[in-house]
Amino acid sequence: MEKIKTGLIGYGFSGATFHAPFLKALDEFDLIKVLSSNQEKVQNDLGNITVAEKMDDIINDPEIELVVITTPNTLHYEMAKQSLIAKKHVIIEKPMVVDPEEAKELIQLAKQNNVMLSVYQNRRWDNDFLTIKHLISEGSLGEITTYEAHFDRFRPNVRNRWREQAGKGSGMLYDLGSHLIDQALHLFGTPQFVLADVFAQREQSQVDDYFHIILGYEQRRVILHSGSIVKGQGPKFAVHGSKGSFIKYGLDGQEDALKAGKIPTEKDWGKDKEEWYGALTIDENGKEVTKKIETIPGSYTSYYRQVYDHIRSGKANPVPGEDGLKTIQVIHAALQSSKEKKAVFFNNQEQ
Repeated sequence: MEKIKTGLIGYGFSGATFHAPFLKALDEFDLIKVLSSNQEKVQNDLGNITVAEKMDDIINDPEIELVVITTPNTLHYEMAKQSLIAKKHVIIEKPMVVDPEEAKELIQLAKQNNVMLSVYQNRRWDNDFLTIKHLISEGSLGEITTYEAHFDRFRPNVRNRWREQAGKGSGMLYDLGSHLIDQALHLFGTPQFVLADVFAQREQSQVDDYFHIILGYEQRRVILHSGSIVKGQGPKFAVHGSKGSFIKYGLDGQEDALKAGKIPTEKDWGKDKEEWYGALTIDENGKEVTKKIETIPGSYTSYYRQVYDHIRSGKANPVPGEDGLKTIQVIHAALQSSKEKKAVFFNNQEQ
């Protein structure tokens, strides 16, 4: 196996929690440099690795094939652009960028330089979403009529971090909304319209911390919701179709496992708690039956392994830049819809 020598840009929460553990644990990758102002933290976590002081130390290193960008959202575009021009494969933490035109430019640059551009939409590999995707694909629910996904939290106090400070690309819609929108687009494609309510619900909040989005598809409605003042949480997913319904509580445990320092290649990684198995309600022999469905284990490692297969073997890019563009377009449509208090239609918009 020819490892992919990798440079990691940024070592905040995202870089340290969602990327470095996989780049360190997987045999397919060799993490050789990290760009960070906190050398002590990086080397405490990763050993005697080279800590770069500036981006040029990463993108001008001829050994490095892959650059992983985990900096604040407003820095993604320029850093990815420089990396692509340097003919490096690039992974960008979600959201890809903050503006659709930036996304289009990066997609074109990747094509021109014959390199990969991929967005780290890891929650396509959450255990609950993998289970719902399987149930839909095997036809257990029939034709989907309503799909509802929540990403609620109880965080009533505003915290001092960049995601909660006023500025382009901040706020809940760009953060958690990117996940929910990407999952919905992955299942159902581009909607006909977007209708959204996006605003700041907490006192002294500088950014949106609540959203309720409806994506319209013919007779199907997709509802995506997030709130920051939700103490008693309902289902994470409620999916209804012509043959049945699936209700799922609880949150995929991979993030908590990573925070606890667990290794993502260890046995039973991504397994769900049995009490959180979802309930499938269908008709059997004319009777309504509800049964528990064992959750498919979550697997963020699958994203990185598919990146490896794409770079080394030309297999499918797990989350191509075009997918990141579509997510940003929906985010912008949601912001427009909320501001104008009306639906935004995609019929005549460039996709």
